[in-house]
Amino acid sequence: MLDDTDRRILRQWQAAPDLAPAELAERARVSVGQLGRRQARLREAGVVQGVQAVIDWAALGYAVEVSLRVTLDKTQRSAFDQFIEAARDVPEVIEIQTFLGRVDVRLSVIARDMPHYQHLYRSRILTLPHIADIEALMHVARIKSEETLPL
Repeated sequence: MLDDTDRRILRQWQAAPDLAPAELAERARVSVGQLGRRQARLREAGVVQGVQAVIDWAALGYAVEVSLRVTLDKTQRSAFDQFIEAARDVPEVIEIQTFLGRVDVRLSVIARDMPHYQHLYRSRILTLPHIADIEALMHVARIKSEETLPL
């Protein structure tokens, strides 16, 4: 599906998503017109789903990150859907993942400090529907966080 030119464009685009089209085209060794057509094709094919700003939450005062492993009460037919819908409404939940196995869902939660987290946990997390079990893992350090693909 992708040829060498597409891969070159994607490598350069991942490395510097805010480049002007002319500079990105130059780095990818294509014309600006060819770059635009290929970018449009990559978007239409769903290869590129968007370009976004990555925000450092700690720089905005969020010093606590917790990963919550949640096991749901699966005796309820709509447990997953209701839980996920409610979890989406908690602004401090920045990521929701689902799994097969004992743990059904993992939530990444950010808070300004421990009292803020404690309040969120008691007032927003524990009130989410269909929780059978929950385990909190306190984030200590991010060793690797890479969103670019080896193209």
